[in-house]
Amino acid sequence: MTNAIALPKSPTVLQGIHWDTYQRLIKDLESQPGTRLTYDHGTLEITMPLPPHERFKKLLGRFVEVMTEELEIEVRSLGSTTWSRRDLQKGLEPDECYYVQNELAVRGKDSIDLELDPPPDLAIEIDNTSSSLNRLEIYAALGIPEIWRFDGLAYSKGDRQTFTILRLVDGKYQSCEASIALPLFTNVVLMDFLNLSSTMGETSLIRQVRQWIKGQLAK
Repeated sequence: MTNAIALPKSPTVLQGIHWDTYQRLIKDLESQPGTRLTYDHGTLEITMPLPPHERFKKLLGRFVEVMTEELEIEVRSLGSTTWSRRDLQKGLEPDECYYVQNELAVRGKDSIDLELDPPPDLAIEIDNTSSSLNRLEIYAALGIPEIWRFDGLAYSKGDRQTFTILRLVDGKYQSCEASIALPLFTNVVLMDFLNLSSTMGETSLIRQVRQWIKGQLAK
């Protein structure tokens, strides 16, 4: 029987970690979902998300699912799948990720190789801890074209600028008003729905999101 790995309650950073060690850790931690490994040229950061983090990632994921259902868009949801490239010496797990525009390119594939296949079209990133690694640079290197980034630390302090839609342009992320994959969603709309989650139940919120989408489509 394999012994359980003791997981840190706060981010832990390890230096000088070989790529093969990183890959073995990914496999070892498969039985302990929720752990996030971020790797960049020998530096490994280990984090374990807390309830506020899980709340917002799940809500944003459900927004994506409702939108793709109402628009009748095929989507492949791959959650917090590990995305890594040995040639780049970089890897991470998004909080949620989706193939939307490129869904057909990976349909039915159990193994996706980012050196051959397209990366996910959309990743969701919830920041509730201060990371020692620049995860946006890793996302950019992997070629993920769109990120929805929610700054949980700023949100907890009452900062209004907490949600950003980022688009990859010439190797760097730029903020944009609306989603590329799901254009009906804008920064303002998504932040409004996230704020509502503090005052209403999740089922009622998702029902309201669905009604809003139907209203937009009826215009």
